[in-house]
Amino acid sequence: MIDVLTVSKQRGGRTLWEDLTFSVDAGEVVALTGPSGCGKSTLLDCVGHIDRVDSGTIRIGGVDAGRSARRARLLRRDHIGYLFQDFGLVHDATVGANVDLARPTGRGRRRGLSTGAALEQVGLGGRSSARTHELSGGEQQRVALARLLVKQPSVILADEPTSALDADNAALVLDRLESFAAAGAAVLIATHAPSVTRRAARVIALRDARDHRGGP
Repeated sequence: MIDVLTVSKQRGGRTLWEDLTFSVDAGEVVALTGPSGCGKSTLLDCVGHIDRVDSGTIRIGGVDAGRSARRARLLRRDHIGYLFQDFGLVHDATVGANVDLARPTGRGRRRGLSTGAALEQVGLGGRSSARTHELSGGEQQRVALARLLVKQPSVILADEPTSALDADNAALVLDRLESFAAAGAAVLIATHAPSVTRRAARVIALRDARDHRGGP
């Protein structure tokens, strides 16, 4: 589902990673680890076609967007979902409106849950009319999870999704990510948290691009 092939990236004259190759299969949860500044978030942005690699190829579901902005936009729209450390919500909009933003459009799109059903599944069934800035950090990440339930992406990219959460909300996020993988999504998580890496099928140590099995 995700194929990263001999990619390299420099930033500010410094090489973040060079000739990096790995894959994430459908139904798999893979964690990216490494010290701060090693390029974990940048790599997620490149996989998500928000940023571009300097060289190499990234394929999503066999599709290489190359340098085509249109193809990259279609991949983001049709196949990729995100969980951001800062939640990535529109803070002056309601909870329901934020979830509706993820709703698929057009023919042949995968149909996820309704907004109401998605909010019920993440424990926010009564908060659709609330403004997102009124919510706690854990509740805001639940809104982001509800967006994924509505969109049902085939690829999920999560950047430190538990770092600002308490233990209960962090466990809920990980449970949901595992559920998405069980349903066939490829899940790639950038993290420094041992509680996350322990639950990953594999861990990629970005500093030296080692790829090894995770789990207990």
